[in-house]
Amino acid sequence: MQFSQLIAARRSVRAYTSQPVEAGVVERILDAVSSAPSAGNLQAYQVCLARSATARAALARAAGGQSFIEEAQLALVFCTNAGRAAARYGKRGTTLYAVQDATIACTYAMLAAVDEGLACVWVGAFDEAAVRQAVGAPMDWTPIAILPIGYAAESPPASPRRALDDLVHEVEQ
Repeated sequence: MQFSQLIAARRSVRAYTSQPVEAGVVERILDAVSSAPSAGNLQAYQVCLARSATARAALARAAGGQSFIEEAQLALVFCTNAGRAAARYGKRGTTLYAVQDATIACTYAMLAAVDEGLACVWVGAFDEAAVRQAVGAPMDWTPIAILPIGYAAESPPASPRRALDDLVHEVEQ
């Protein structure tokens, strides 16, 4: 798929079939995650892979009952690992770069999933402590995003976007 087609095909999908996601597909998505750029190439993030129905149910509860997380065949939870950035970048590494690293990695996973013919949706509304408990993450990892992944059981239309002249501001000096 051409990149422009991939961007056009991506949708926020909240309904999934029960079709399993093949192991090779999951590995290719995770390889894409690993190739995401990061500050200082430190990869100051961790990815928790939730395949079991029990783990996905716990994540759905942690996300305020968003049951589609449980419905998906897997969920990736992206967490900061700020300690990886702290030594080189200090406070900015822990409060910004680690968050950026985790969000870029999640975006790569999202695009790789779509490229594999799968669907997903970025979930940011959740109780951090409950997500941390659901995936067994240590206290120094901060959950940033949950990405449920599976085969789509719906085809939502494209969401409207802001006009470029409202979004982009050219700098003149």
